[in-house]
Amino acid sequence: MISPMAQLIVRGLDPRVVDLLKRRAAEHGHSAEEEHRRLLVEALVTAPRTSLKEHLLGIPRGGTDEDFARHDDRGRKAAL
Repeated sequence: MISPMAQLIVRGLDPRVVDLLKRRAAEHGHSAEEEHRRLLVEALVTAPRTSLKEHLLGIPRGGTDEDFARHDDRGRKAAL
């Protein structure tokens, strides 16, 4: 027995988003509904999950310790 497929109605979309979805669907040769399905699957099911650690390790190294050194200068005194 085939299980019934769920439906999803998205209200309040910016018309520009709908237009972009339709254009993307046309480029791929299918309906906007099919493009919507594929985008959801790609984003939520097939996209690789990365941990925070993996994201942080992926940040390119830059600068030196001196670039991030804290200075004791507290600025100037303000007259109140």
